[in-house]
Amino acid sequence: MAEKKIFSTVELAKILGISRIAVYKKIKKGKIKAIKCGHDFVIERKNIGNILQKELTESQKKEIDKAVKKTVKEYKETLKLLGQT
Repeated sequence: MAEKKIFSTVELAKILGISRIAVYKKIKKGKIKAIKCGHDFVIERKNIGNILQKELTESQKKEIDKAVKKTVKEYKETLKLLGQT
């Protein structure tokens, strides 16, 4: 049996373990590349690889690092207190 080349929003939602509405929102925000097909969207297999990636990209790592630094800067004393419990 040949590998499936396109997926519906419902199928992708099941794969990702999220709702169909969440898939639509990600499409609207541009996080998932999809093709309009009638009243729905289809997602090509080649575009799913980025969604299901196991490793973070350098850009994603930098974004997380930036968020952690900001959190530590803003909540340093609170984090210290929480660490003492």
